[in-house]
Amino acid sequence: MAKVIRRATINAPVDKVFSYLEDKRHLPEIWPSMVEVSNVERLPNGGSKFHYKYKMAGLQFEGDTDEIEHIRNRKIVHRDVSGIDRTVTWTFDQKGNTTDLTFEADYRVPKPVLQRVDERVAERLNANEADTVLANLRATLEG
Repeated sequence: MAKVIRRATINAPVDKVFSYLEDKRHLPEIWPSMVEVSNVERLPNGGSKFHYKYKMAGLQFEGDTDEIEHIRNRKIVHRDVSGIDRTVTWTFDQKGNTTDLTFEADYRVPKPVLQRVDERVAERLNANEADTVLANLRATLEG
């Protein structure tokens, strides 16, 4: 399994950051490879499940994700139940009127991607993508 961990400080209150990421329809706005999010449904734990279309190394993948942990203003954990083998964790820490946000993705590079690029290249692309996601989130919520 590969892992990407990135951190950012967002100049916005934790409730604003959490609420934005809680609405899965926002993901394609900040995540360049997230082509589409659809069929968003609320789960009993307060989180949601959704269908996605995602591009990696020029290939498109589809899958379904369940939010397996949802702690208001503290943590969101998505686990793909089909599609890419991955878990994405967002951890929120309020610091006054700012939010320290940690993005963590544990994933397995899909085999079709490995037929196109070396695994290290795919991991580097995904790390750059995580940086872009946080930069886009910061620009969206601070702008």
